Amino acid sequence: MISVIVVFPKLEEAKSIKNLLVRSGIHVMAACTTAAQVIKLTDDLDYGIVVGGYKFADMMYSELLEYLPDTFEMLLIASKRHYSECSSSDIVCLSMPIKGADLVEQVQLIYDRLYYRMKRAKAKPAVRSAEEKQVITQAKMLLMKNKAMSEAEAHRYLQQKSMNSGTSLIETAHMILDIF
Repeated sequence: MISVIVVFPKLEEAKSIKNLLVRSGIHVMAACTTAAQVIKLTDDLDYGIVVGGYKFADMMYSELLEYLPDTFEMLLIASKRHYSECSSSDIVCLSMPIKGADLVEQVQLIYDRLYYRMKRAKAKPAVRSAEEKQVITQAKMLLMKNKAMSEAEAHRYLQQKSMNSGTSLIETAHMILDIF
């Protein structure tokens, strides 16, 4: 799940941005006043967006950005004075004063980009260790020997048993080795 965290030095600002996003249908996890609070929250989260200002009580936006995991993106809301400095970095910036619709649109664009990245990361096949590959190979060899199957049939048999029992391919291979 993608979490949205709002951080501004003044709690009133953070709450008003949070309320704007919530009214627009975006779930906001928290409204914070310090970067340390954000860092603590991100430790337990997978993907997220941090919507924040230029400077907080404990650090600048650039320092917070260094502490954020790679799976988090930042949307910076900065005054015109700081905007040129921020816009050259790899984060999305909005210049103040901002329109609510622009903020919601940018958050939604970042959300969609993170969602796509999250789906792509989950779609990657599991990387198996040499030991796991060896267990699967041994199970296939055993099936080929005892049930007179080809390697492709043995592999398909393992996959089918794995799906039917709701276990991983490795667990199924271990079960096959224990049975024979």
